[in-house]
Amino acid sequence: MKETRLYMSMPSHGSQSSAPHNRDSHSTSDIEEGRWSTRRIAIYALFVSLAIVASFIELPVFPAAPYLKYDPSGIVSLISGFAFGPMAAVIVSVLSWVPHLFTDPYGTLMAVAVALSLSVPASLVYKRVHTRKGALLGIIVGSVCALAVALLGNLIITPLYANMSVAQVATMILPILLPFNLLKLAIHGIVTFLIYKPISMLVHR
Repeated sequence: MKETRLYMSMPSHGSQSSAPHNRDSHSTSDIEEGRWSTRRIAIYALFVSLAIVASFIELPVFPAAPYLKYDPSGIVSLISGFAFGPMAAVIVSVLSWVPHLFTDPYGTLMAVAVALSLSVPASLVYKRVHTRKGALLGIIVGSVCALAVALLGNLIITPLYANMSVAQVATMILPILLPFNLLKLAIHGIVTFLIYKPISMLVHR
């Protein structure tokens, strides 16, 4: 069975002296106000390119089901969301899987759904709680959402293209699908938590 992939910086009231150097280095206001600078578009394109490359890296990390492969593209989606907000997470999560659309449409659908359910909730939490604890909380919330989407997606999508019934897929949840996705999301979360801050500081220079 082939894997079903699985500060906004506000001006102070009463003051018109909010110069650019006073803005939060993690501000997403350029996006929220519709100002797409050339530099920001270039950075987004870089994140999308990295995610595309990562999506083609397939590693067997679960010995009980070596046909299920891990790819690190979710890490790129998470970091882009932490660095630039939920809109960046959406753009990277969706566009990074476009090259797979015609060769593996069902897998692409699953991959995009899981990537969005991981990176968007995580970036929303981090945007509200902009600390290391907020990042950790965001990763946990996003992982729970992504796990639910991955398991539900397998039950709905896998029978559409694999020679398996919903009942057969359901029997794989506890021994295979659940532990594999937990491992996958744990790797995403740990790596992201360790590297998101220096990468975010670098792209905001």
